[in-house]
Amino acid sequence: MRDFFKLRENGTNVRTEVIAGLTSFMTMAYIIALNPNLLTNFGAEGQELWNGVFLATCIASAIGTVCMGLLANKPFVMAPGMGLNSFFAVVVSNIAAMTGFTYLQSFQSALVIILVEGILFLVLSVLNIREKIVDAIPLGIRLGIGPSIGLMLMNIGVGSNVGIYSETGGPFYVMRDFFGALTATYGKTQMGTGHEPMLLAVVTMFFGLFVIIALNHRKVKGSVLYGMLAASVLYWIGEAVVLGTNPFESLKTASFVPAFGDMAKTTLFKVDFAGFAQIGWFTMVTLIVTFCIIDMFDTIGTLVGTASRANMVDENGNMPNMRQALVSDAVGTVAGALTGTSTVTTFVESASGVEAGGRTGLTAITAAILFLLCMFIAPIAAVIPAAATSSALIYVGILMLSNLKKIDFDDISQMAPVGIMLLAMPISGSIGHGIGLALIAYTVIQCCTGKAKKVSVLTYILSAIFLIKFFVAL
Repeated sequence: MRDFFKLRENGTNVRTEVIAGLTSFMTMAYIIALNPNLLTNFGAEGQELWNGVFLATCIASAIGTVCMGLLANKPFVMAPGMGLNSFFAVVVSNIAAMTGFTYLQSFQSALVIILVEGILFLVLSVLNIREKIVDAIPLGIRLGIGPSIGLMLMNIGVGSNVGIYSETGGPFYVMRDFFGALTATYGKTQMGTGHEPMLLAVVTMFFGLFVIIALNHRKVKGSVLYGMLAASVLYWIGEAVVLGTNPFESLKTASFVPAFGDMAKTTLFKVDFAGFAQIGWFTMVTLIVTFCIIDMFDTIGTLVGTASRANMVDENGNMPNMRQALVSDAVGTVAGALTGTSTVTTFVESASGVEAGGRTGLTAITAAILFLLCMFIAPIAAVIPAAATSSALIYVGILMLSNLKKIDFDDISQMAPVGIMLLAMPISGSIGHGIGLALIAYTVIQCCTGKAKKVSVLTYILSAIFLIKFFVAL
């Protein structure tokens, strides 16, 4: 194992890698329940489909992550991408409206998009074309991807990731609804009569963050994981003492038997080409291209940004084994389509495992095993409070800002695109869109400052693609 994963060469060991894998998994375990919720309208489309998507999420995530560990020997974990899953759910609803299909039929038709996207990316990755696209991103933008993702992580951490909804049904955002209130009384009024869970979430989130920082200062390995556990214990105590509820109540009636029958009936190998063809060729092509663009740059951004934080890139910002990592990403997407979920991509929360010391594929393999185990122990994973994972996201986001020092802020051609990207990613919630806006800004600035010849042909092409996507048809 030590030789296969090259643990000694990467300055790590089995214990550190396993803790890192557990840390990554815990920060992204929410996707196991959230993904089927989003893709089935929070269970409104039937328990059978929910069960199918739930199992598909676990299996496809494990397959993609195993490939990442074995082929690329990287500590990155994969799962159905946030944003892309919400978009997929909208597409499914639109197909139902266009064709008169049931939601399940539309879901199976939409899986064609994911399958075609995955196969296309697999071919492009094997032919090294996706790696050339990575190389076409200017160095300044590549250096800015990590900090931009960091701000995005922080935004998620202090945003809806706390997992609480107000009386009006909308998500509770810590900065807007708590710290954005003019006074404590006004904030309490805005949060409604059931404000205690929100207060508990805020306290838990910052408690976990400070525990992580204190442990890391003392060089404690696995500080992120321990901080999350400490925050979880505080939240459970708060639920029992302050809220008067049993934090483990759901375990009493939980089922630990995977519903493989429901998966076989609803999602497993249920890609419906005939149904998808009924939406028309133009819409078909448009949807496939849109998913491809978003997924490609989300994945590239996550890989480059997280690898930069872990010092896994050379002086030109290139990551070794990038092609193998991109192949793994494509395999995960194909597996997602065949099992029944939206695009599987490299998860930005992998940064938490990297921060915990993960440097090799053993981190990824550990997380993959936990995904498979979750088919049987999902109820246990569900009791980890979202506020505890927010602590880790905020901490990792803060650390990822460090790459800003490598950017030449005296050079406007670097500063302006990076500045736009720093705002675009957390606000839009899309890594791909942030990179796209940065590429457009970089290309236009170079042309306006007489440096058009310094821009590569591929960079021009990528900028043009994003212009079309944002302003024309896609």
